[in-house]
Amino acid sequence: MGRVTERRKVLRIRDGVVSSRPDTLVAEEPLEIRLNGKPLAITMRTPGDDFALAAGFLVSEGVLAEQRDLQNIVYCAGATVDGSNTYNIVDVKTAPHVVIPDITLERNVYTTSSCGLCGKASLDAVRTTARWPIADTPPVRVTPELLAGLPDRLRAAQRVFDRTGGLHAAALFSEDGELLDVREDVGRHNAVDKLVGRALRNGDLPLSRTILLVSGRASFELAQKAVMAGMPVLAAVSAPSSLAVDLAAETGLTLVGFLRGGSMNVYAGEDRIALRAAAAQG
Repeated sequence: MGRVTERRKVLRIRDGVVSSRPDTLVAEEPLEIRLNGKPLAITMRTPGDDFALAAGFLVSEGVLAEQRDLQNIVYCAGATVDGSNTYNIVDVKTAPHVVIPDITLERNVYTTSSCGLCGKASLDAVRTTARWPIADTPPVRVTPELLAGLPDRLRAAQRVFDRTGGLHAAALFSEDGELLDVREDVGRHNAVDKLVGRALRNGDLPLSRTILLVSGRASFELAQKAVMAGMPVLAAVSAPSSLAVDLAAETGLTLVGFLRGGSMNVYAGEDRIALRAAAAQG
């Protein structure tokens, strides 16, 4: 589906001069994710890559781990009273061997574009459900110089942001800095789910030799999604949360925050940062 942006009339005021003009805005619509026909979650997202978003969400929830776990994903018809398809409901059908968690009313969750599943998980839950423990052998090693160049490359790839200024982005890089994939969404957690879901459908999990870069902050949920996909490095242009740092330290994730220009803070997993000897001694 292509409803990535929409046009709205806006009253523009610039230095006292008033004018009326159309403005391009990022689209935001609800997506209901059903699992084998049963409602599981609703997330506010930018339409597009909905199947990948649903698959990535189920990776982070510990339901899917491999390409063979997924049988198919379809849009549900009859989503409105008149029976038309809004393309806002998807049903994920898993393979027969997949163990499905108990889906109850208490299990159903609502997510927002700003914070995703706020406070829903714990360190224990991630530790017990992770299918792909971080196991980059030999360890991924990245230089500060390589990391410093990634935000500009992410920004250059944000096509919709250039038109709206209202989207988050997540990018997947190889350990050598090659841009592998980039997704945009009104919610940064959705952008990551789209990356992970595409990797699952392509048979590329675990992402054990990759770097995940996200616009904005690094929340616990984003660190959780990186861990669940087996990513060894998560970098963010803004601050991490304390729980994200705790999760990174416990799982072996390298967590970098405030990645801006040549400066950055490494909060966990500093062994993967290849510092020059002189700099390390200083």
